Amino acid sequence: MGQFSGYTVEAMDVDPEPNLGGKDEAKEKPILVILVGAPGSGKSTFCDHVMRLATRPWVRICQDAIGNGKAGTKNQCLTAAASALKDGKSVFIDRCNLSREQRADFVKRVGPEVEKHAVALDLPAKLCISRSVKRTGHEGNLQGGKAAAVVNRMLQKKELPKLNEGYARITVCQDKKDVQAAINMYTALGPLDKLPPGFFGQKNSDSKVQQGIMKFLKKKDPPECSDAVVYIASENIQSHATKEKDSNQVLESCEEQKKTSVGSSISLENAPTLAFPSISTADFHFNLEKASDIIVEKVEEYVNKLGNARLVLVDLSQNSKILSLVRAKAAEKNIDSKKFFTFAGNITNLYSDGGLHCNAIANVTNWRLKPGGGGVNAAIFNAAGPALETATKAKAKSISSGKAIVVPLPSSSPLFSREGVTHVIHVLGPNMNPQRPNCLNNDYVNGCKILRDAYSSLFDGFASIVRTQEELCKYSFEKITEGEVQLDQGSRNGGQKAKRETVCEADMNKKYKSFVKELGPNVGSSGDGSTGGQITKAWGAWAQALYDTAMHPERHKNIIEMSDDVVVLNDLYPKAQKHLLVLARVESLDRLEDVHKEHVTLLKTMHSVGLKWAEKFLSENSSLTFRLGYHSVPSMRQLHLHVISQDFDSNHLKNKKHWNSFNSPFFRDSVDVIDEVSQNGKAVLKDENVLSMELRCHRCQSAHPNIPRLKAHISSCQASFPAFLLQNGRIVFSEGKDANS
Repeated sequence: MGQFSGYTVEAMDVDPEPNLGGKDEAKEKPILVILVGAPGSGKSTFCDHVMRLATRPWVRICQDAIGNGKAGTKNQCLTAAASALKDGKSVFIDRCNLSREQRADFVKRVGPEVEKHAVALDLPAKLCISRSVKRTGHEGNLQGGKAAAVVNRMLQKKELPKLNEGYARITVCQDKKDVQAAINMYTALGPLDKLPPGFFGQKNSDSKVQQGIMKFLKKKDPPECSDAVVYIASENIQSHATKEKDSNQVLESCEEQKKTSVGSSISLENAPTLAFPSISTADFHFNLEKASDIIVEKVEEYVNKLGNARLVLVDLSQNSKILSLVRAKAAEKNIDSKKFFTFAGNITNLYSDGGLHCNAIANVTNWRLKPGGGGVNAAIFNAAGPALETATKAKAKSISSGKAIVVPLPSSSPLFSREGVTHVIHVLGPNMNPQRPNCLNNDYVNGCKILRDAYSSLFDGFASIVRTQEELCKYSFEKITEGEVQLDQGSRNGGQKAKRETVCEADMNKKYKSFVKELGPNVGSSGDGSTGGQITKAWGAWAQALYDTAMHPERHKNIIEMSDDVVVLNDLYPKAQKHLLVLARVESLDRLEDVHKEHVTLLKTMHSVGLKWAEKFLSENSSLTFRLGYHSVPSMRQLHLHVISQDFDSNHLKNKKHWNSFNSPFFRDSVDVIDEVSQNGKAVLKDENVLSMELRCHRCQSAHPNIPRLKAHISSCQASFPAFLLQNGRIVFSEGKDANS
């Protein structure tokens, strides 16, 4: 049994537990990674991907935003880096750093207690220029036409980093595949892991140096270095006394690369981890023997389902009886002690005090999901700060016994920044304490059933987090910039069509900037019906907003409901009094054309969520009516269902395309889509030609010359809806109301 900082890791069999950061064992060595690359090379995106998924705590320092969200100075970056490294965090320096001089101060300011790396994103100039020109909302405002000249000028002074600058490791990425491999490598790097030293990448390096190294390698049977060849810079080779010494170092580096499996699977010590207290045994007075039986039963059921993920039972005292009981019973069941173990310590300080990094922690909450009440619930809400209460309210108002609710923890929470906790899972078990609500009065038949359900819900919630993280790890860096290299293709084609698309995209970029200004850089709106040209899979930068909202809802301010399957938000440019979007949280489901039979359950879930919100609005205003549906060809990526009231009373409804996108065959009712996909495996889609149809009232079908005249008419039109809309539940209205009125 190893002790550290007042915490104890207790094994459940004779095998020792994996070292979790004890002071007498391996100690984490922070890493300073200096990113090198032109504007548009993807430095910020690189940091974002690693920081969202890595078990090692990282801090990104960006000169464009270091001054309270505004551009700052290099000295501010140096000071911030020193402070973060002193706190034991690893640091990304997100600056261009294209010259040796620009990098030198960062290397000189840190001592041997910090490992120094460089990652050079040496991507083609054309790609960097394309991205820089097309992006919007950039932190340093380097975008649009001026970006091309700046990138060209900066690349003329490019000096790739060299080992003699003081780096332990340099990784050069020359294409998107290299970048993704580097992202995977640093994501997989746990708190105690090290990367092999040396110079990696740069396929176009000096051929003589490369040949010399390969000659050295042939002196011994070379190890298999998966998908990587190690190159050492020429000056590094010449500094060694003998070629044999160089050869041995290269071989050792390759062996280390093979052992650590960098960029592939994550070791168990760095796997996704859930820390949970025993449910209902403290404040809720549940019998310890019965509780420990259920814990072990449920852990045994789930431990293999979770793959490499780990479960950790936590209690404050190393003399805890529940820990002792569970440990003994788990040993009897031969449960893998690397995938499930017990830990004595405060669940809110597991990493900072105990070295145990947990992606998720469980909170034994009350039915109101409120702070306070003492015990674990009060401790977690206090440690997480107001951000947790706000995020919890956005998810649910209450919880029933035996259920769990997963809440993504905002990055502003101290638990996120200090402990690396990305999710809190609220769970409510049975109550045997007569001083608390809904006491079961020792009814252990019902109590044991509820407790089993509570652990099942908790572990299912954690499984959903693990699945999401796995999907994000697989998410290709290439998709973020899909189609961006086609920047000058339109100009080469020329013609009126290219001109129309440019105007259209400029309009959408303007709209996207307004999102950034109002709600921050990650918030989007549907924007459907705003474009005139055929939309392809080469989504522009503005069209990514909904995708980012669905995949990373924790970054956004305008989410009103979230689950594992969907995200709900108000359309920022509503076309009626009430206009919601229900977004599918599934990769590669960009639009209705991508939907097939296997997505029927998801479609039904989206419809059910949309219907629930329509009914909520109807309870507040019974005069409203609603339609739920999809656009045949959306202008923004990520499948989304529109829930829209039929008053169309909105200043954002401005033109014929806006109107016809909701009042022509282009708008496919949700109920019809579900029927068609269920029966035929796909939905019937209409092309965008219908958007140019004449303006007609959606009730009486009378024609009108322009939007103002149409709006004046529909504000007073009392005609019944067309017969086809009154069938199959296409129109949603309050009970007791005549849909024709």
